[in-house]
Amino acid sequence: MTTAKTGDDVIINYVVRTADGRVVGSTEREGPQTLKLGAGNIFPQIEEGLAGMTAGEEKAVTVKCADAFGPRREELVVKIPRTQLPAEQPPQPGMQLSARSQDGNTIQLLITDVGESEVTADGNHPLAGEDLHFSLTLVEIKNAA
Repeated sequence: MTTAKTGDDVIINYVVRTADGRVVGSTEREGPQTLKLGAGNIFPQIEEGLAGMTAGEEKAVTVKCADAFGPRREELVVKIPRTQLPAEQPPQPGMQLSARSQDGNTIQLLITDVGESEVTADGNHPLAGEDLHFSLTLVEIKNAA
């Protein structure tokens, strides 16, 4: 039987869950995804897990938070005066903001709480601090040319 190896295009289905079982990603809506093993487009642990699999095989792979989106960092939770926010749209929990960090990079913030004079915004990735549990199914292997 043919097994997946670096350089192969593989077609996979997956479901990603957090430790508490919450589904945070899957191919259910979009259908199977194609990726090239060794291209570095996914977590290395997933590529390692797919290598050696055969079509139709299923496997569970865990990516620890340190290898995924890192631990939650409380210093990325900030209070922002409402006077510094755009006036045309009232802030609401779940709203995203873009801000420039001290080093000049753009970061995304998620408003988590709205007070009378300030909002609380979180710059952590939504999956920071989470181990990710992947259920993988290798649908097809397209060997490299």
